[in-house]
Amino acid sequence: MTAAVAANRRTWSTRGELLGVITAPANVKRTVTIALVIGTLFVTMNQLELILSGHASFIVWLKVGLTYVTPLIVSNLGILSATHRRSGDA
Repeated sequence: MTAAVAANRRTWSTRGELLGVITAPANVKRTVTIALVIGTLFVTMNQLELILSGHASFIVWLKVGLTYVTPLIVSNLGILSATHRRSGDA
């Protein structure tokens, strides 16, 4: 059993169950924390100079948003991969 499954023992095989897994409080806390930490590191490395200099355009702010959304999506996909239950598995 993987750490993700052991943490909340929720698995999924249907779309309805999938939503239950990614909205479970333990998983939301985990994925949001990952997104905030990784997103902040990447924004600092890639966009901070532009932001601090006052030259951040709409595109830069869009990139900042995507920088936080990307690790959120990736961490959710990791949880879904670890908790997937194939048909016939109990």
